[in-house]
Amino acid sequence: MGESRRHRKHLQHRKDHMQDRVPRKASKPTAADQPRIRNICVYCGSNTGANPAYAAAARQLGQSMAEQGIGLVYGGGGLGLMGELARAVLAHGGRVTGIIPAFLSVKERMLRDVTELVVVDDMHQRKKLMFDKSDAFVALPGGIGTLEELVEQLTWAQLGRHTKPIVLVNIEAFWDPFLALLRHMHEVGFIRADMDVRFITVAAAEDVLSAILAAAAPRDEAAAETVAEKF
Repeated sequence: MGESRRHRKHLQHRKDHMQDRVPRKASKPTAADQPRIRNICVYCGSNTGANPAYAAAARQLGQSMAEQGIGLVYGGGGLGLMGELARAVLAHGGRVTGIIPAFLSVKERMLRDVTELVVVDDMHQRKKLMFDKSDAFVALPGGIGTLEELVEQLTWAQLGRHTKPIVLVNIEAFWDPFLALLRHMHEVGFIRADMDVRFITVAAAEDVLSAILAAAAPRDEAAAETVAEKF
C-alpha cells in the first residue's frame, strides 16, 4: 500500500515536471494589444478661408471620422472650418468634444450642440485637455492660432514628450510655405538631424485616417504624463 502511494507520487512529480518544460502557446493578440485611435484633435481656422476647398476638406474629414467611429476633439467654436468640421461629424452621427475658454465663447460662437462641451479658464487649460483627450493630431488650413497649436505639438514630439501621430492636410498646397520654412531651418542648421520634426503630410482629407492608423504606435503613457510638466 505504501509502495503504491509512493509510485503514484513519483508519477505525479514527473508529470508536473514535464508540464513545466512544455512550451506554452503564445496567446493571440487582443484588440486591446493593438493601437487604437479613439479621438483625434483637429486644429483649423475660425474662418473658412478664400478657397472653398478648405471647407470641403473639413466636411469630408468630419464625415470620415464619424463613419469610422472616431471622436473629434476641437476648439469648441461654431465659425469657419471649426464649425464646418464639427457639424459634419455630428450630422453623420459622430462624437464631438468642444473645449473652449470662456473669453472666446462669444467671439468664436461656441457650438453648444456637441456631445461634450468643456468651458475652461484659459488657453493653457484648453490645450492640455485637448492633448489628454486625443490619440492623434491633425492640422487643416487655419491662421496663427492653428499654426501655434500645430507647432507646439511638433515641438513636444521633437523633444520626445509624446509619440502620437501628427498630420498636416495640405489642401491646395496651403502648407507649402510652412514646409519650405522647415526645410530652410534644416539647411541653415537650426533643426539637427538627431532632432528631426516628425509628422505626416497628406494632400486630401480622405487620406487622413489611413495615414494616422498606419503611423499609430502603442501609447507611451510615461511620455504622455510628462507633458503635464509644461503647465
